[in-house]
Amino acid sequence: MILKMNGYKFLPIFCLLVSLVNGISLFGQSTSAKSVVKVYPKEINDVLQNPGIGFTTFQRFNGDELNSGDGWTEGYPIEYQEFKGDLTNKNHPKTTIAYYRVAWSFLETGPGIYNWELIDKALKTAAERGQTLMLRIAPYYSEGDRDAPIWYKKIVGEEDLKIKYWRVDPESPEYVRYFGGMIAALGQRYDGHPDIEAIDVSIVGFYGEGSGTHLLTDKTRLSLINSYLDNFKKTHLVFQPLNGDAPQPELLVRGSNIAASWPDGTNTNNGVGSNMRNLGWRIDCLGDLGYKPTFSHMGDIYPQDIIRSGMSDAWKKAPITMEICGTFLRWLEKEKYDEKDVNYIFEQALKWHVSSFNAKSSPVPEKWSPLVDAWLKKMGYRFVLRKFSYPSIVKPQGQLLIKGWLENKGVAPIYKDYKFAVRLKNKTTTKVFSFNVDIRDWLPGDVYLEDKLYIPHDMPLGDYQIEVAIVDPVLFESRVKLAIEGVNDEGWYTMGDVSIVAK
Repeated sequence: MILKMNGYKFLPIFCLLVSLVNGISLFGQSTSAKSVVKVYPKEINDVLQNPGIGFTTFQRFNGDELNSGDGWTEGYPIEYQEFKGDLTNKNHPKTTIAYYRVAWSFLETGPGIYNWELIDKALKTAAERGQTLMLRIAPYYSEGDRDAPIWYKKIVGEEDLKIKYWRVDPESPEYVRYFGGMIAALGQRYDGHPDIEAIDVSIVGFYGEGSGTHLLTDKTRLSLINSYLDNFKKTHLVFQPLNGDAPQPELLVRGSNIAASWPDGTNTNNGVGSNMRNLGWRIDCLGDLGYKPTFSHMGDIYPQDIIRSGMSDAWKKAPITMEICGTFLRWLEKEKYDEKDVNYIFEQALKWHVSSFNAKSSPVPEKWSPLVDAWLKKMGYRFVLRKFSYPSIVKPQGQLLIKGWLENKGVAPIYKDYKFAVRLKNKTTTKVFSFNVDIRDWLPGDVYLEDKLYIPHDMPLGDYQIEVAIVDPVLFESRVKLAIEGVNDEGWYTMGDVSIVAK
C-alpha cells in the first residue's frame, strides 16, 4: 500500500524499515547490506552538449556571428571571424559539430594539386571551439567560381550534358579520374582524423546533392561511390539517397558494398558480412510541408523514400543528419508555420532517428526556443544511469563486480567507439577500469550493465571514491555527459565509496 499526502507518496513504516535493512535507497542515496552498495542516481532535465549530436554550425563555428535574415552562405572557403572568447551562439544552440561544405574548385587548384590548408585550418578551428568537422566537397554549384574547376573543364572541353543540374559529364572517364581521385586523396590524408565527425558523400549534382544519380551507368556510379568506401575505412560516411528528382532512390546503393535492406526482407544485389559498410544518410529539406504546389519533401518524398532507398535501418549503425529547408525565419515569416507545424516536423525527424541538424547558422525564433530545447533532449542518444551496484569492500586481486541499469532516452545510439569506465580514486592513487562492452550497441531503451573488474595485486590499500564516465579509449578522459546529477570538474560521476582491504 502507498500512502499519499499533499501530492507526495509515502511507503508504510514497515516497508521503509525493510528497505533500509536490505540496503536499498528510496531517495537516490546509496546504502549497503552484505557489502553491496546500490545507487540510484537522480535524473536531470538539462540540454546536454554531447559529441556527434545536436545542432551544427554551418560555414561557421561556436562563438561566431550567425547569418542575418533568412539567407546563408556555402560552397566558398570559410570567412573566419575574429574569436572573442565566448563560445555561445546568440539565438542558436551551442554545438559540438561544425558543418563545412565547399566546392571542388577551391580544394583542387590544379590536376593533383590540393589546398589542404583549406581543411586543416577548419579542423584546427573546430577543435579550438569544442567541435568536430562534418565535411562535404561538392563537385560544383550552379555557376560562377563555385563551378567545376576551370582546369578540369579545359581538359574535357565542351560536353553534352543530360540534365541542367550537371555542370560536367560524370560519364567521362576524366571525372572518375580527377573527382574520384580527389576523394581518394582526401581519404588517404584524413581518414580516422579525430576531429572529423563525418564525410558527407557527394558524387554529382548542384551542391553535391545527387541530382541525376539515376542516370548514371552502374560502372560510373559504383566507381564514384567506391572512391569513398575504399579510402574512408575509419571515418563515418553519410550520404544523400533522397531528393526530389530521384524516381528510384534504391538505385544509389544497389550492387554496392553499402549495407541496405528493402521491405521484401532482401538486400538484393547487396551482400552481407564484414565487407559491407554501414553508411548514415542525410536529408536537406527537413521542414518542407508544401513549399511548392506539386509536392512536399515531408509528405511526398521522405516517408516513403527512406524505406525505398534501403536505408530505413541504417540509423542502428551510422548517424542520421538533417538540414533545414530554408531557415527558421522562412518557416516563421513566409511559410507561416505555427507551433503545431514545428512540433510535427521535429517529431518526424525523431521518428527517422536524427542525430544532428544543420539550421544553416541562422537564428532560432525566440518563441520556438522551448520547442528546440525539448527536441535537443531527444535527438541522438541521451544516457540516464538508473542503477549502479558494487561491493563496498574488495581485496587486491579480488573482483569488483559491477551491475547496473542504464536507459538511452534518445532516438539513436552513440556512433563513437567510446568506453564505459569505472574509476577508483583517492588523494594518492587513481585507477581506471574499462567495461568489456561496445556502447555503440546501446539502442534506445534499457541497457543492462555487468562486468567483473579485477583489482591489481599492487593496488594500495585504503578508501577510494568510485566514479563512472564514458571516456575516449586512449586517454580515458570523460567525453559524454550523462543525464544525471553528481558530475565533478573532470566529467566523472561519483557513485560512492569503496575500500580495498588486506587479504
